[in-house]
Amino acid sequence: MKFKIDENLRVEVAEVFQQAGYDAATVYDQNLAGEADNKLAVVCQSEQRALITLDTDFADIGTYLPGQYAGLIVLRLKYQDKNSVLKVVTNLIKAFTAEELVGHLWIVDEKRIRVRS
Repeated sequence: MKFKIDENLRVEVAEVFQQAGYDAATVYDQNLAGEADNKLAVVCQSEQRALITLDTDFADIGTYLPGQYAGLIVLRLKYQDKNSVLKVVTNLIKAFTAEELVGHLWIVDEKRIRVRS
């Protein structure tokens, strides 16, 4: 699986994915920081990368149909400090073996993952 890490997450999130053996690129890697959500969505589609973000706009399945993406992961975290985010991301990676990501929206908080198609 390939991932795109949004600009609202620390670059260390990409490092956690890479250490787990995944291809993870940040929006900064491609000079996409500050671009509109729809442009980022198109890039993720063309690269077949799942997007991981704190931006709840991507949870709008009327605008971003999960079936058109390699996966959308929206983190809805109570605490967004570095350690809290990295802990959630580390636990999230373990879920890839149990749940399908491609074509789905995952809404992730500290306690659970909700999956929508």
